Amino acid sequence: MALAGKVALVTGATRGIGKGIALQLATAGATVYITGRTLQSREGAPAPGSLNETEKEVENRGGRCIAVACDHSRDSDIDSLFDQINREQNGRLDILVNNAYSAVDAIMQNSGKPFWTLPPTFWDEVNNVGLRNHYICAVKASQMMVARKSGLIVNISSMGGLLYLFTPAYGVGKTACDRMAADCAIELKKQNVAFVSLWPGPVQTELVKKNILEPMRQNQDRAGQSDSNVAEHREQSRTTAVHRMFEQGETPEFAGKCIVALAQDAGLMKKTGRVLTTADLGQEYSLCDVDGRSYSGTRSLKYILQIVGWTKASEYVPSFIAIPKFVYNAYYGRF
Repeated sequence: MALAGKVALVTGATRGIGKGIALQLATAGATVYITGRTLQSREGAPAPGSLNETEKEVENRGGRCIAVACDHSRDSDIDSLFDQINREQNGRLDILVNNAYSAVDAIMQNSGKPFWTLPPTFWDEVNNVGLRNHYICAVKASQMMVARKSGLIVNISSMGGLLYLFTPAYGVGKTACDRMAADCAIELKKQNVAFVSLWPGPVQTELVKKNILEPMRQNQDRAGQSDSNVAEHREQSRTTAVHRMFEQGETPEFAGKCIVALAQDAGLMKKTGRVLTTADLGQEYSLCDVDGRSYSGTRSLKYILQIVGWTKASEYVPSFIAIPKFVYNAYYGRF
C-alpha cells in the first residue's frame, strides 16, 4: 500500500469531501484520524453522515480509521485532538488535511443577500472553523512534522479565493486559506514540510445534492410547465448552467485520490506554497475518479462551452485546450 505506515488527520470528515479524502487515504494504507461534531447519526439531523459511519466504511474497505469527536470552534477540543494523536502515534503525523467547515447551510441560506444586511456574527460563522481553525491545526501539525523533518499540510479551498462566490465572507476566507499555504510554506520549506492549497472542482456532496441539485431539478420541472417572461428565462439559464456544472462535478473521493498522489510525489517540495486544482493534478498524475471519469477542469474550453450550453460547439474542441492561468490572473487581478 502506497501510504502504509503513514499517519493522517482529516478534519470535518463526517460527510462530503472530508469523508471522501479519508476513504482514499485509508485505502492507500494510512492510519487516518477523522474529526467532526457528529459522532453517531441521529434521526432528524439537518445533514446526513457521522464519524462512525465514515469509520465503518473505511473499515469495510480494509483501512484503519480513528474517529475523534471534535468541535473545531473550541480551542480546547483541538488541543485534545493533537494531544491524542501525539500520544498514540509517538509524535508522528505525516498528513494534515484542513477541511472542517461549519458554514455550508448558513451560506446557502444567505447567498444573494448583501453583506451589509447580515449580522457581523456571520463572519465568525463562516471563518471561525473555516479559517481560524485551519491556522491552529496547521501550527500544531507543523510542530509534529518539523520535529521529523517531513510532512504535508493541505488546506481545502476553492475558486472563491480568486473570484466572487456566494458572499464576501466566504471569498475572504478562501483567499486567506490560499495565502496561509503560501506564507507558511516559506517558513516550512527548509524543514522539508510542504503546505499547499487545493481547489476541488464542483463536487457532488450530500449537501450539494440536497441544497442545489434537487431544488434545481424541481425548479426546472416547474418552469417547463408554465410560460415565462424574459427575466425568468435569464434566471432559468443561469440556474441551468450551475446545474450542469454540478451534474458534471467530481465525486467527494477525487480530492482524496489527488492527495494520495501528492503524498507520494518525490517532487512534492517543488509544489509547496502553491494553489493546486484537482483537475490539474488529475491530469498530471493520470487519475480517474472512482466512477471512471476524468476531468479537464474549469480552465478547459470544452468544459466552459458545455456549462454555458454550447454542447454542439464543445464536441469540436479537444479537451486539452485550456485557458492559460495568466489569463485568469490578469482578468481577476487586483492591480
